[in-house]
Amino acid sequence: MEALLETTKFLQNKITQKPSIGIILGTGLGGLVNYVEIEQSIPYGNIPNFPLSTVESHKGKLIIGKIAGKYAVIMQGRFHYYEGYSMQQITFPIRVMKMLGVENLFVSNASGGLQSYMEVSDLLLITDHINLLPDNPLRGNPYPKLGPMFPDMSEAYDKELLQKAEQIAIRENIRFHKGVYVSVAGPNLETKAEYRYLRIIGGDAVGMSTVPEIIVAKHQGMRCFAISVITDIGHEDKIKKVDLQEILEAAKRAEPAMTKIISELIASL
Repeated sequence: MEALLETTKFLQNKITQKPSIGIILGTGLGGLVNYVEIEQSIPYGNIPNFPLSTVESHKGKLIIGKIAGKYAVIMQGRFHYYEGYSMQQITFPIRVMKMLGVENLFVSNASGGLQSYMEVSDLLLITDHINLLPDNPLRGNPYPKLGPMFPDMSEAYDKELLQKAEQIAIRENIRFHKGVYVSVAGPNLETKAEYRYLRIIGGDAVGMSTVPEIIVAKHQGMRCFAISVITDIGHEDKIKKVDLQEILEAAKRAEPAMTKIISELIASL
């Protein structure tokens, strides 16, 4: 709590009003900040108690400003379990966002599609998740005053925001799917047998993030929306070797459509 209060106070001295929106930008999706009226851009290394993003494709900056007319705190790059961070470190920024006043969390990520009908650069509106990570950010009840010990997760992703996102995508002729996101530890991509297993247990896409942040956001009573860019296909009919550069290029192609959905969603609040 001491660290949380210190970081919150540091950022409160940087902002001019209470933010209602929190955004996490995932792999290759940092371009949303081009649509922000930036008030502050703070490297994570300058923020007390913040971890540092070690992934090359994550900028590692906290952006404060207005998007679609709403005051927001935006993480341009996130933290992952595979980087060696604890679940508490990964989700620390979500705790800070809540302390600053954020009530609505928008999360983006890059993922591997598990269904044969998916194509690279498609968007997936996340309706639910399966947590296969080896730890949980609520283990040990680190912040007992910030939420219940056993938070309900039966509706982790806000139905109204999902419905609005679907309407925006249809209106803008954006190719999208709806489905379940599976979070795994990484950092390696999956084997063919693992892809098949993940599909059998109900997954539509697999990635290495998002679920810890959503768990903590729901623990604090925040509304959540998450969207994934399909950057490679893990169905046995379409599997091929991929590298980080291909993943980044696939995310970049989908970025304008993702940005359109998120910005219009925020404007509707």
